[in-house]
Amino acid sequence: MTSAIRNLPVVLLPGTGSDEVFVQSVFTGPLASVGARLIAPPPPPGAALADGYLEELDRLAGVHGSLVVGGVSFGAHLAAEWAVANPGRCEGLVCALPAWNGEPGSAAAAVAARASADLVASQGVEGALAAAAAGSPGWLVDELSRAWRRQGKELVAGLRVAAGRRAPSLAELATVAVPAGIGGCAGDLVHPVAVAREWAGVLPRGELEVVELAGFGRDREMLGRASLVGFLKGWFRPAAGGEQ
Repeated sequence: MTSAIRNLPVVLLPGTGSDEVFVQSVFTGPLASVGARLIAPPPPPGAALADGYLEELDRLAGVHGSLVVGGVSFGAHLAAEWAVANPGRCEGLVCALPAWNGEPGSAAAAVAARASADLVASQGVEGALAAAAAGSPGWLVDELSRAWRRQGKELVAGLRVAAGRRAPSLAELATVAVPAGIGGCAGDLVHPVAVAREWAGVLPRGELEVVELAGFGRDREMLGRASLVGFLKGWFRPAAGGEQ
């Protein structure tokens, strides 16, 4: 099975307010175990977050010819958006925790991103981190502390971009006929497993793997392994109307 992804460039993007350090902690080990190399670009600043990442995927595809793409949460949305627009350059999807389909509307992750942007705008990064620390698990506080401080004055604009950006619709995802692993997390109310299940259900070669939120703080790689296992299963599922 590992030959499915060995030597393919795997470009993975972080979620809202996160960074490539988190992506590396989740995916580097699982990808290395099958001989694949992770490319994790840092987040473009502020309002350039979404368009900057899409431009980086275009640039990397120009270098490598084709890519496996994916990411976590908003990063998964952007990767899927790029895959829809670039069917000849996308070899597969490795996506974790998709948060909505189509317009964000009242999706929990979009609401949370808007609230975080408002909090940072009114209280500054340090004040917002202090508020976020109340009731959040320690691993999440650590991640936010690093990523939010790093993004600094650009954080608010980036959060607002993510909160307002349309994700691919289910009909659009249904046109992406490449192997697609979708990792969901049971117990994550911000990234409902129901959304991950919808993505996997409409992607022609999509496979869903689910982990438990309770274990994530102890083992970041569990989500990366689940998403990768889904991709490998999808690789060996022939596309409708033809062979792999």
